Amino acid sequence: MSFGTAPTVPTALQVYNSYLIDPEWQTKFSIIWASCLGAAIVFASPYLLKSIRNGRAFAGFFGISEDFEGRGKYESVDRTRKKTSKRSPTIRRIEGVLSVIRSVGLWSPPGLSLNFGQLFVVLAYLIIVLICIIMGSQLVSNSNRAGFMALAQLPVVFLFGTKNSIVSLLLGPGNGYEKLNYIHRWSGRTLFLGAVVHGSLWIRNHLQYNIQIIGAQKETSGVAALGVLSGIVLTSFKPVRRLFWDFFWVVHVLGYVAFFITICYHSIYAIPWIFPPLAFYAADIFMRMIRVRIKDAGLTAVDSNMTVIRVSDCDSNWIAGQHVRLRVFFSGRVLESHPLTIMNAPSDITCLASSSSTESGRGIILGARVTGDWTRALNTYAEMEGNALLAKDALWVPVQVMLDGPYGGCSIDLGEYETGRKKGEKTRRIEFVWCLRSYGAIHWFSSLLIPIANLVAESPDLDLHISIYVTCLCNPASVPTIPNSDTGNRKILLDLTTPPRKIACCCASSSNDEEDVQCTFPRDSEACAVLAEASTKLQWAGLGGGVAVLTREASNAVAKLSLLRGVELGGVGLHTEVFSS
Repeated sequence: MSFGTAPTVPTALQVYNSYLIDPEWQTKFSIIWASCLGAAIVFASPYLLKSIRNGRAFAGFFGISEDFEGRGKYESVDRTRKKTSKRSPTIRRIEGVLSVIRSVGLWSPPGLSLNFGQLFVVLAYLIIVLICIIMGSQLVSNSNRAGFMALAQLPVVFLFGTKNSIVSLLLGPGNGYEKLNYIHRWSGRTLFLGAVVHGSLWIRNHLQYNIQIIGAQKETSGVAALGVLSGIVLTSFKPVRRLFWDFFWVVHVLGYVAFFITICYHSIYAIPWIFPPLAFYAADIFMRMIRVRIKDAGLTAVDSNMTVIRVSDCDSNWIAGQHVRLRVFFSGRVLESHPLTIMNAPSDITCLASSSSTESGRGIILGARVTGDWTRALNTYAEMEGNALLAKDALWVPVQVMLDGPYGGCSIDLGEYETGRKKGEKTRRIEFVWCLRSYGAIHWFSSLLIPIANLVAESPDLDLHISIYVTCLCNPASVPTIPNSDTGNRKILLDLTTPPRKIACCCASSSNDEEDVQCTFPRDSEACAVLAEASTKLQWAGLGGGVAVLTREASNAVAKLSLLRGVELGGVGLHTEVFSS
């Protein structure tokens, strides 16, 4: 005998089951951010495929390698220009329009460390998290939703926080951990936000109903987890990182271990969210082990503010502009590693040639400016040992170093500008801008700049100009002579988009110009007018490195130029790298 189906409780009268509903929002959030990341990877796939074809995509993936056969000798590019088909004006215009759209994201508001593109990503991320926390939840009476969403941040925090992330590889060169770290920071802050909302409302309810807070395992472990997370956040502020980096690093690593343990005691629902971060971190450690190299190196103290490190037998699997984490085995400071940018190019593309193995390309050159205890101790050691070795005519202080890397790199394929392009275009104008605190600092790298400038001066097809800006009138008599360099003030980007005026000759036009232009007389207005028209048919690339203020101004200047003349110039590329001050 059947009595029909059982009656159902109306939705309005149903008790909110957070352990059934809230995990669904974790899944929804994970699908959303994974879909957005997938869309970004698909959008970047043409750039990745292009990088795979030219060999830049996996440069340094397995660490720096040595050429035991002694190959990799630099050869100059054939200057013979061949007539090839012109690139379609429509394609150039499309590239220019896309460059203008991208340039909007380069703008950096004053006082913020993020540009508009990064701000858009952060705001979209925060909005998605807040919607997932608030929509359909009963936070005041049951704050579990915020706790569940805090757990859902853990994969994002570790995916964008490790140095060897799969995301960096899939997005292509120039998207290293240092470029994606802002997502790590802000996802960590949303993790803390969710934990604070969950914990504070939970404590409020216990106080309201006079329920014991400390005592039971769930409550005690929850308070402990929130306390550990608060300690991690408080020690992650920029002043703490800058002044007490070692303390920050130790608290960061040990704090997350303690947080994982306490959160697993707090809730069984936290355990599945621990495994992805552990997998990301284990993969990062494994890749670091593969990339580590121990090499012989030489130190020299250029002055009391700069130490140059030359690491021998590093021939390939790195590109100029990448950086390594360096440990120098000296004075018992073997546990400290610091990131230093590689200043020279590999042996097969560098134009530096001498009997020295490093200057001929068989090695990497690093510069460590004195800014803290480690760099000061390194400079002092190099100076003292160097003075002791002068009697033996030794120029370099021998040491052993450990290299971890390379990481990062330039987001612009400079190979297209270094060696010519498939349709015959060639780099015709290079403006090197250097901002220093004193004239004496020019000696830091003058031994590298002078041979490059001399080599370019012999080329009729390339114009290199070096602009040096000094903020302190200190020791002006020590300025070395570098061809085609000055310290005058002018608007660099506007000058770059005008034809160069070289005494011997101006630049040769690319093969896709309307006609071959050879400006023999720099005052010839008619010839230079044609050259000016030709100069608007090449893409422009901007590279900037320095403290945050300088890179922000460079980014804003390129964004303005791209908005005004991006379509005309066919696009303006930009890569910046922020150095510690």
